[in-house]
Amino acid sequence: MSNTPILDNIITPHDLKKLDKEQLPDLCNELRNDTIDIVSKIGGHLGAGLGVIELTVALHYVFDTPQDKVIWDVGHQSYPHKILTGRRDKMLTLRKKGGLSGFTKRKESIYDPFGAGHSSTSISAALGFAVSSKLSGNSDKAIAVIGDGALSGGMAYEAINNAGHLKLNNLIIILNDNEMSISSPTGALSSYLARLISSSSYVSIKNIAKNILDHCPNILSNTVKSVKKRTKEMMNDTIHGNNLFEHLGVDYIGPIDGHNINDLVTILSNVRDINTDKPILLHVATKKGYGYSPAEKSDDKYHGVSKFEIATGKQHKSKVNDSYTKIFSDSLIKIAKKDKKIVAITAAMPSGTGIDEFATHFPDRCFDVGIAEQHAVTFAAGLACEGFKPFVTIYSTFLQRAYDQIIHDVAIQNLPVRFAIDRAGLVGADGPTHAGSFDIGYLSMLPNFVVMAPSDDQELVNSVYTASIHDSSPIAFRYPRGSGLGQKTKSPVKLEIGKSRTIKEGKKILILSLGTVLSNVENAAELFYKKHNFYPTIIDMRFAKPIDTKVIDRYIKNSDILITAEEGAIGGFSSQVNNYLNVKGYNQNLIIKNLFFPDCYTEHATPEEMYSEINFDTESISKMMERLYIELS
Repeated sequence: MSNTPILDNIITPHDLKKLDKEQLPDLCNELRNDTIDIVSKIGGHLGAGLGVIELTVALHYVFDTPQDKVIWDVGHQSYPHKILTGRRDKMLTLRKKGGLSGFTKRKESIYDPFGAGHSSTSISAALGFAVSSKLSGNSDKAIAVIGDGALSGGMAYEAINNAGHLKLNNLIIILNDNEMSISSPTGALSSYLARLISSSSYVSIKNIAKNILDHCPNILSNTVKSVKKRTKEMMNDTIHGNNLFEHLGVDYIGPIDGHNINDLVTILSNVRDINTDKPILLHVATKKGYGYSPAEKSDDKYHGVSKFEIATGKQHKSKVNDSYTKIFSDSLIKIAKKDKKIVAITAAMPSGTGIDEFATHFPDRCFDVGIAEQHAVTFAAGLACEGFKPFVTIYSTFLQRAYDQIIHDVAIQNLPVRFAIDRAGLVGADGPTHAGSFDIGYLSMLPNFVVMAPSDDQELVNSVYTASIHDSSPIAFRYPRGSGLGQKTKSPVKLEIGKSRTIKEGKKILILSLGTVLSNVENAAELFYKKHNFYPTIIDMRFAKPIDTKVIDRYIKNSDILITAEEGAIGGFSSQVNNYLNVKGYNQNLIIKNLFFPDCYTEHATPEEMYSEINFDTESISKMMERLYIELS
């Protein structure tokens, strides 16, 4: 554990306020070292938190939290915030079953006013808190901390536009710009100007000049009125430049050095006390991974890491099979070498989706649109109209943001957009905000859609190829986070749309399995066989839509029990099957069990723990088969 004499006495932000301002740099050093020490032992998000150490300390030092609300966009930078707000003794439980969340979470602490996990939500939420404060008649501030990456999301601009219209003076937006490196001369000058602009005396002078112009007699001629308008514009441009935020009705200050704790405290204090009729945006320039050399030198600034050695930064990674993400990426690259119509689109997740590798081979055919999932889908629709083959590669949970575009811009027009849906199913330590629980349901209900769920490495390779040559409708395929089965994959083959494959022919029990849960189903069947000396019939359905009704017709007549299994919420694959059973009257004398995710959000843990908790592991599936068989007997 790091030597942290100052930090040891900080239990809540109230203790932080007892420090002299001169102690804050030392506190920042201790907090940075403590954060590095914690993450080195458990893994998690590191670079983002290191970049906001000084900002975190300054915010809690200046503002009266939790009465003043600090809302962290996404929340992966919130580890230092958690340390300062009474959770230091629990930090080693981060992202573990029963432990702290890797993001902000309302039920975890009163210092987490708004839960996060997805991007670009902080300004909208903060605006809600600011309006609530005004309506309640108090003076609480709402502070949104949003990164420059998150600011690429359209929702952020919708919120800024609304905030500028409402003219709330208790809303503060901190733009945490961790892409801009500040040199010493520029940083010092910028800090000085920002302090000058943010000082109360300066704003008073500015307001006096504004009032003089605003109260000119109404009988002024049109010429004089024009001069008045232009003078105000010139004043604004002279002070701020031709600034987008100013034109949206927000006072802009910055950029300032986000690693100078003294300047941050001074400027935030001035911003807190300014008498203005507008929201304020403070532009803070930081470095992701700041203060830890291995992170600063890393391409992703150690955004997400496994356990590592502090001295060298070397991460402890066990050798594993290729991930499903890599299998997808490699497959798409091979196909794209032969088909120049294939393009790849991602929404600010090139490395997470494997599209960064595609970009090295086809830079002109790869598009990272930023955190703009809605735009990504409609952009792909436009490409599809002109005969291109767009692969929209987005995490399942993030694709939810583009649902309206999927319906209106793709499905209704029956455009052959390909959706490669990463992180399907439960994802482990990132918890419910990142779980891919709903895509089977929200896509399978749409007319014109084909939905695939490959069960292993080779099936994923086949799915990518099938999607690439499917030109008659939208088509999607989903695959989980983590390692594949380690199969040596062969050349891809075209899958017949809606055609399953029979894994094992048995009797009495028919199991229709969708996706990678198949391996657990097969293992459970082995356990069942050892007790009863016969196997169930196991079908890898491959498609959630259209389902293979012929295989159901073939095996249902000799089955007493039907089990469906899918890694998704109610309303997905099982609903398609149950509807068919009902139409055909097969459900009259049949025991039916649908295995899908429970009607709740499964909290973070290891994937193995999560699937065990919801009875999706091998042993639980085997016991379920046993109970049903006993019921039949």
